[in-house]
Amino acid sequence: MLKLSGMAVTSAALAGLSQQTAPADYTIDIAAYDLEVAPRRTIKTIAYNGQVPGPLLRLKEGRSVTIDVTNHSGNSEVVHWHGLFLPPEVDGAMEEGTPLIPAGGHARYTFTPRPSGFRWYHTHTFAGKDLHKGQYTGEHGFLFIEPRDNPARYDQEIFLALHDWDGDLLASGDGSMDPVYGVSAINGRVLGFGEPLRVKSGERVLLHLLNSSPSEVHWIAFSGHQFEVVALDGNQVPQPQVVSMLRLAPAERVSAVVEMNHPGSWVMGEVRKHIMAAGMGIVVEYSGSTGKPKWDQPNQLTWDYLAFASADPAPPQQAGTITIPMVFESKFTGHGAMDHWTINGKSYPETTGPTLTAGQRYRLAFINRSTNDHPVHLHRHSFELRRVPDHPEVHGILKDTILVDAGTQVEVEFTANDPGPTLFHCHQQNHMDAGFMMLFQYA
Repeated sequence: MLKLSGMAVTSAALAGLSQQTAPADYTIDIAAYDLEVAPRRTIKTIAYNGQVPGPLLRLKEGRSVTIDVTNHSGNSEVVHWHGLFLPPEVDGAMEEGTPLIPAGGHARYTFTPRPSGFRWYHTHTFAGKDLHKGQYTGEHGFLFIEPRDNPARYDQEIFLALHDWDGDLLASGDGSMDPVYGVSAINGRVLGFGEPLRVKSGERVLLHLLNSSPSEVHWIAFSGHQFEVVALDGNQVPQPQVVSMLRLAPAERVSAVVEMNHPGSWVMGEVRKHIMAAGMGIVVEYSGSTGKPKWDQPNQLTWDYLAFASADPAPPQQAGTITIPMVFESKFTGHGAMDHWTINGKSYPETTGPTLTAGQRYRLAFINRSTNDHPVHLHRHSFELRRVPDHPEVHGILKDTILVDAGTQVEVEFTANDPGPTLFHCHQQNHMDAGFMMLFQYA
């Protein structure tokens, strides 16, 4: 802790010097914010640049960028650039060595963004039982890395963030403490509050959806329309597919094209009735349309990663690939104490991953022996989905976050091509805080 604190102070001092020599490309101010999420309903939170979500940052792939961050939140902070291949000192996780930004301090992040696609940025701090810190706040924003070649095949591009607010910790049936939320919203507004999305008949609209929720999986449908999924976690899928519904676990992103071919006023929102009743929805209004927005209630939840995988036969596993089993289990202490999540029987910081060798191919076997689903995330790398339940031969889907359902096994592969400490964790804030993390080291 002393070492990290010293690094944070040094970072702030160096940032102050750098700010005097050259202006940054972007600036982010972290500060308290009153979010008007609904009429006469204000949530006190923390945000970037006085807005929720934070500003959309559009960066160029391969072009160096400098971002200055000022922390007025009153607590130590850090910004994680989720989905990018970055050195650990700027990736945005203190476990990897990125310095914390002290209250009242500054930091300058300089990096070359890659890969292209829909990424995001967010806080990466410990919250514990304080549901006004960490990912429970409004500290999240859209990050889009423009490819070198980007032919437009759409008429309008819209970014949407799903988030849950105003939570309390309640004991569940298995003895764990889980957040329960009073408000669910899209881009910081409940259904019917704020401006609708305005479209025109005949348009092709590219939707970028992010689940920035601290802990909840969401299913999204768009009445009268379907989604053509073209990318997952910012990576193009081998087989774009038209689907009636999207499922997004915390930290997952889906990019989908919607053909605006059904004029009227419609609702896009959460399929589960109690979540939509909490506010998660947004009105989509065609030009010239009037009347009450329509919602057609789906009768079941549907989603399958396999639909977007390559149709070609899966190639044999690369010779020399090393398999790393990772067993997920829980140890609940009860009586209001913090729960403990384990990987291979240990909780962070006792968890130790095998040392990675640069250039080596690895297969991570996620074996979920718990009764909870887990959206797991690997920093600083993308991985290829290779096995899902009942389908041991999958390939072609590249992601950085995958949902491992309770009682199932999922396997992914990646090449260790970005040396440095690399964090792996469940992206549920309460699970991460309770030890569901592992740090890989490179030889």
